[in-house]
Amino acid sequence: MTTVLNVDAVSRSFGERRVLKDVSFTVDSGRLTGFVGANGAGKTTTMRIVLGVLAADTGAVTWRGAPITRADRQRFGYMPEERGLYPKMTVAEQIVYLGRLHGIGVADARRRTTALLERLELAERGNDPVEKLSLGNQQRAQIAAALVHDPELLVLDEPFSGLDPIAIETVLAVLRERARAGAAVLFSSHQLELVERLCDDLVIIADGTIRAAGPRARLRDQYTLPRFRIEVDSDAGWLRDEPGVTLLELDGRRAVVDLDPGADEQALLHAALARGPVRAFAPVRPSLAEIFREVIQ
Repeated sequence: MTTVLNVDAVSRSFGERRVLKDVSFTVDSGRLTGFVGANGAGKTTTMRIVLGVLAADTGAVTWRGAPITRADRQRFGYMPEERGLYPKMTVAEQIVYLGRLHGIGVADARRRTTALLERLELAERGNDPVEKLSLGNQQRAQIAAALVHDPELLVLDEPFSGLDPIAIETVLAVLRERARAGAAVLFSSHQLELVERLCDDLVIIADGTIRAAGPRARLRDQYTLPRFRIEVDSDAGWLRDEPGVTLLELDGRRAVVDLDPGADEQALLHAALARGPVRAFAPVRPSLAEIFREVIQ
């Protein structure tokens, strides 16, 4: 695991409106980094600065420890939220053309295009004009266009928008394959359950400021509440009267509880054991949606 992209204290304003404020995070090779935030939080502006479409007012973006050059960006793949393909060109013709712009020979570009369209289950539509495709198929074509030159960095802005559940699974598999092959992947999405399933690392932005960043597992540990799931052999209703315990859920022998500040989970476990066998006792780890809500407050 190697850090390849470093966004360091980047700020950007549009007129009097400051949309990014000292934004800093890293993206590692071979890993999928989810970039999440509400509409207007600054995700797209950050991505455009990474790609050189916009300039930062202050701060720096580096690739493998050095300022990003034009040659570096030739090895980046970008999928904008707004579809950017030529509507009158056929899907295959379009992807081959974009591959050629990245310096790939004609034969190689055609071979890669064929393989990508098959992998993205779009081969039967390769000779159709882009404008004749459904929105979901246009999205898959846009993803193929971002991948055709085997980029070392993939920057994808809302790649799952408009995709049905089957297409989502196909795209998820392709992105995992690219990461396993060593590519660094930075993607934004409003679909937090997909980000939670896919990402290795997470960056949360709100009001132009990074609120949390790091490996997904570490963030889940960091934001784990003093909440426990417990299962006993008899009715767990006694938890209502247990000092320092707030009962959140009760289903016969199973319960979920919060502990008050200073309360000891071992004391709760001992109280449960005093009443009989304990079948399960474990902390409840927060979902990405719960972490997101907590850090943007």
